[in-house]
Amino acid sequence: MTMFQRLNRRARLLSGVAFGAAAMMSVGAAQAQTAAATAQADDQATEVGEIVVTGIRRSIEASINAKANNTSIVEVISAEDIGKLPDVSIAESLARLPGVTSQRLDGRSQAISIRGLGPDFTTALLNGRELVTTGDNRGVEFDQFPSELLGGVTVYKTPDAALVGQGLAGTVDLRTVRPLAYGRQALAVNYRHEWNDIGALNSGTTDKGDRYTISYIDQFLDGTLGVALGYAHMSSPYQSERFNAWGYPNIDINDDRFGQTVGGARVARPGYEDEIGQLVTGGVKPYVMSSELERDGYMGVLEWRPNDRFHTTLDAFYSEFKNTQILRGIEFPLYWGGLAESPGRSDTVLGGCQITNNVPTPNVCRPAPSLRPDATIEDGLIVAGTWDNIKGVVRNDLNKRDSNITAIGWNTEFVASDDWTLGLDVNYSKVERNDIILETNAGTGRNINGALDTLGFELTDDGVTRFTSQLNYADPTLIRLTSPQGWGGDVIPEGQVGYMNTPSIEDEIKAVRLTATRELHQTPFKSIDFGFNYSERTKTFVNDQYYLGVPGGGDLAVPSEFLLDPTDLGYLGISQVLSYDALGLVNSGALNLIRNPNADVISGNWGVTEKVSTSYVRANLDHNLFGRRLTGNVGMQFVYTDQSSDGFSARQVGPGVSETVAVSGGVDYLEILPSSNFILEVGDDLFARFAVARTLARPRMDDMRASQNYSFNIANNNDTAQPDNASPWSASGGNPELRPYIADVVDLSFEKYFANRKGYVSLAAFYKHLESYVYTRNEIVDFTGYPTGGVTPVINQGLSTRADNGEGGWIKGLEFSVSAPFDMFHPALEGFGGLFSASQTDSEVQPDPNVAPTTMPGLSETVINGTLYYERYGFQTRVSARHRSDYLGEVAGFGNGRTLRSVAAETVVDAQIGYEFQSGPLEGLSILAQVNNLTDEPFKTFENGDERRTIDYQSYGRTFAVGMNYRF
Repeated sequence: MTMFQRLNRRARLLSGVAFGAAAMMSVGAAQAQTAAATAQADDQATEVGEIVVTGIRRSIEASINAKANNTSIVEVISAEDIGKLPDVSIAESLARLPGVTSQRLDGRSQAISIRGLGPDFTTALLNGRELVTTGDNRGVEFDQFPSELLGGVTVYKTPDAALVGQGLAGTVDLRTVRPLAYGRQALAVNYRHEWNDIGALNSGTTDKGDRYTISYIDQFLDGTLGVALGYAHMSSPYQSERFNAWGYPNIDINDDRFGQTVGGARVARPGYEDEIGQLVTGGVKPYVMSSELERDGYMGVLEWRPNDRFHTTLDAFYSEFKNTQILRGIEFPLYWGGLAESPGRSDTVLGGCQITNNVPTPNVCRPAPSLRPDATIEDGLIVAGTWDNIKGVVRNDLNKRDSNITAIGWNTEFVASDDWTLGLDVNYSKVERNDIILETNAGTGRNINGALDTLGFELTDDGVTRFTSQLNYADPTLIRLTSPQGWGGDVIPEGQVGYMNTPSIEDEIKAVRLTATRELHQTPFKSIDFGFNYSERTKTFVNDQYYLGVPGGGDLAVPSEFLLDPTDLGYLGISQVLSYDALGLVNSGALNLIRNPNADVISGNWGVTEKVSTSYVRANLDHNLFGRRLTGNVGMQFVYTDQSSDGFSARQVGPGVSETVAVSGGVDYLEILPSSNFILEVGDDLFARFAVARTLARPRMDDMRASQNYSFNIANNNDTAQPDNASPWSASGGNPELRPYIADVVDLSFEKYFANRKGYVSLAAFYKHLESYVYTRNEIVDFTGYPTGGVTPVINQGLSTRADNGEGGWIKGLEFSVSAPFDMFHPALEGFGGLFSASQTDSEVQPDPNVAPTTMPGLSETVINGTLYYERYGFQTRVSARHRSDYLGEVAGFGNGRTLRSVAAETVVDAQIGYEFQSGPLEGLSILAQVNNLTDEPFKTFENGDERRTIDYQSYGRTFAVGMNYRF
């Protein structure tokens, strides 16, 4: 073996335990074809003499080969890509693929979007098996998966009949190592230390973290028994400076602070003439967040192939995921805050505030916030001024998530004869997740009591409001645990000191699959596959929520044992705010926990069960068409679904009092999904691909819940009541009879491979006709048996606002991608290369013909990804950027509920540099330095298409890391 061959062999060991391109392939014949092609490419790489291809370049070549050999239109990441790139999770790597992007959460990629469709339309598989999700619905949170423990990822943009669990947007198949395919012993360890340049923003938190991994692969019994083991630990800090606005109302002369009655007509109060009709910030909730993500992942594979006829594999994956976020800041109700004086009125009650001769009654109300008339206005928006009578709410909050994923699969393949191959796959996966979403409030006094502040304010170019204040919000003698605004007074008379939401989720899938392949002879089809897959999935959501109150009412000084150093909010102009250990305070019993008894909380409990039987047949094509090779497949899936849901319907009878009834429902249906993929080799390494398929995406599980809120209005309980006109009944909630999204899809692409498949260029177009789309509408439902407080209803039908299947729409797009080693242009550029992709997507959906059409949520019309790299003589460097235009994103809203909001365009840049020792005593060692979010790109949402009206603005800073890898 020559020195260069040894180096090439060593490079394969250095590639993040390069689990082989075979681990990335699709199930069935495509897997065998790709494994053979990759093995051939490896042999050729070894025999080239002094041209040694390693690391990033080798991973790109492996991915290109996998893309070329797959019968579906796919994008592929090899193990070397994931191991070499500075990515915390698979989501970061996926976001660089053509037609794929991600939405950041707390500064990291979590959910992905394929071809403009959001996470709800994408299915994730692990080794070809449908995977449970830690989220509330079906969208996979990819940051749960350590990139170091996966052998590769294949993103299917077009399905085939044997791909069970396919998504409407695409299917992401995560693959673990197959040790016999890897074919050699390897032991690898790596370590990285990281930190954030913002620093630790909250007391008691850190801005430093560590990652380390150990992986082992080996073969025994003359290469018939293989084992792979891996462990990956991550403790990663995230920081962010956040601004949140409640919204931007218009100043109205009917508001007594800005208007008055003169001669029976409402006119602006003196000094407010220029402000009336202008937009103003309604309230703000700025804070700083410090987060620590801890993740431990374990992977194990046992593979046995005693002969050419029998092959069995047992694989297991387990991940423990803990994410703790500390959020501290201050909430200022501005325009929408407080209770007002009422000039021009006497002896009236305004919003619960007793007014006598224009003077608020002492101890009954407080002056409302008042904007001084010298405000600065720009294009209809008040951008600077002064507020009087502000009652701030100091916030010490915490979000904590503990979740774990268990996935076990056993696959056996038996060659029964020269023409028949049989297979059995049994798998199980489960998620258990527990959250704590804790809010605590402090201020100068309860409700009407306590000091008020005067705030100067000014909007920055980013839409962030900076303040100047008069009070010291870090003074523990001034700022006490209380309900400064009287919030929650319907349950706690003194008002709530905070709120704690502790939802828990369990998601479980049990599945078994039987397969058979029949080899064919002297026909255009080389083989035909048959399969049957049965899966049973159950997901439950338990909704526990609590009010927090001060024992005995009133205010409470923060106990000294929980006090921390004040938190700096200098970026908002507020120097410091009082800080304390909120969870420790609650756990100590210093505050009362009062379960929220309201109907909307009770109806938030639900369970959904799906029993899905999928039968399929797929014929694999390999034919000579007029002297050109034609490959691909045609097939059909028959998907029978039996779905059901259990939950509660509840109505609010009075403050803190509700009535509840257990409810259930469901439906069963059959969908037939034909598919075809054709690949015509029209020239030397020039392919035309054409695919037609019918696909589905199951609806969101919270939309499928049987639970709902309902009401019974006695005033409408009369003899003339009709279900759609003055019925006493109404409701809102889920729909257990909801059916899936359905789409007919056409794809066309041209791919040219060059430089011995070290590079390629591709142009693709697609069109998805959405036959059915889920939306919210009013339906007539039956309320028979629901509690009415003893009143006999004259009618049992009424309107329920819930999800339903409506008409669809379309989504279409163009994708261009190119990957090229630059030495194909000139030998002096050896080691340099680049990848570039761009996609343009458009959509329109109109589920309700009476409502104007809209674009798809989560769709960015323009997505651009680019990477430049250099790798030679042991040096490795890479700069990557990804851009997506504005889109409608899903964010956490009030009560941690789902909210759709406009997200501003963003461009995220990452970089890495490293060196690998290729000889001498340090051979096998590589070092690296990297930075994520190099340009400190913020995350921003806004309202009504006006980017000046910022709702969320989050700055994450840059994350740096240094590390080392060693392969034995």
